[in-house]
Amino acid sequence: MRQSKLFTKTKKEAPSDEVSKNAELLIRGGFIHKEMAGVYSYLPLGLRVIKKIENIIREEMNAIGGQEVVLSSLQEKETWEPTDQWDDEKVDVWFKTKLKSGTELGLAVTHEAAMTKIAKNFLNSYRDLPFSIYQFQTKFRNEIRAKSGIMRCREFEMKDLYSFCKDEEEHNEFYEKSKVAYQKIFQRAGIGHLTYFTFASGGMFSKFSHEFQTITGAGEDTIYVDEDKSIAVNKEVYNDEVISSLGLDKEKLVEKRAVEVGNIFTLGTRFSDALDLTYQTEKGEKKSVFMGSYGIGPGRLMGTVVEVLSDDKGIIWPETIAPFKVHLLSLGDDENIKKEADHVYDALISKNIEVLFDDRSGVSPGEKFADADLLGIPYRIVVSSRSMKENGVEIKKRNEEKGKVVSLEELLTLLTA
Repeated sequence: MRQSKLFTKTKKEAPSDEVSKNAELLIRGGFIHKEMAGVYSYLPLGLRVIKKIENIIREEMNAIGGQEVVLSSLQEKETWEPTDQWDDEKVDVWFKTKLKSGTELGLAVTHEAAMTKIAKNFLNSYRDLPFSIYQFQTKFRNEIRAKSGIMRCREFEMKDLYSFCKDEEEHNEFYEKSKVAYQKIFQRAGIGHLTYFTFASGGMFSKFSHEFQTITGAGEDTIYVDEDKSIAVNKEVYNDEVISSLGLDKEKLVEKRAVEVGNIFTLGTRFSDALDLTYQTEKGEKKSVFMGSYGIGPGRLMGTVVEVLSDDKGIIWPETIAPFKVHLLSLGDDENIKKEADHVYDALISKNIEVLFDDRSGVSPGEKFADADLLGIPYRIVVSSRSMKENGVEIKKRNEEKGKVVSLEELLTLLTA
């Protein structure tokens, strides 16, 4: 991609009403556009990041046997009434609307009941179990407060997976696999070292649910971390009984602010009982399916990465989810420099290296460097009069202070290693 042709442009300032660091940097970098509070559009750079996050999640969900679908956002109230989730007193974040015929509908806040309803059409025998279904789908939640940028939105993408098992023992086996898969996702996304497996309230479903909480001052949650065991307890369940039951030492727990980047729930038979999702056992007995729910918001994960992996100059993307691997800068309007930069650009493309080429004319070197720091692409490659005198190009990682001049051959070897 040539930056002179890129749809978006960088900005010196974010909207005055934007208070979150993640949204400020993403808006200034041209990754997203703020439509209104809690609602953002993803622009070309931002979409590239989201798609890479999706692919990491997809690979890990497929690895544990998940099958991908996409359910509708429009939901009938009849789907949600049996589980007592249509009532605004019980679930207060619905966006509700009506068809011209008067039929009441809602924009999905989640999909447990909807997925259970679909499963009824394809599940009869114990031979059909276990299985798991997941989707990447837009959710709508009428949040009272939306001040955390893309970490808390009223419209957002969610990866939600639902597991269907014969019994609790079979469910627990899958639950452990999902826990490991989630840890791999956050490690691959570059925040594994800051993310803790966290015990939280299971509500009506079980004694505990489990969250994955990333340490950041921008987080809305308070957790207590055992850094030696790499686990944490959410403040909502932080008491002596819980600490003792988990075998933790209260003196070793450190209070931290954090943001929830994923969660896994044991649902049990709540939804299968309410919607009559059953199967026949080997003995011909009728039994309710045992379920689980597993969520990650790709946008929230993206926002969290920006919150924790940035500096006073801009974003520092992990290579795994960066919009491009290389940011190539051509400095100066000398024709020989332009010609050499074009040659380097073609060489990178020939090796299938993702590259954003800052080929803009009339833009000062200082402005190009500032934009490169803001965009946060992992490798900055500079073609200038200085680098040409040394018969090479300058390469610098985003989080390094100084670069070095290498030959084009060395550059290609380094980037394809």
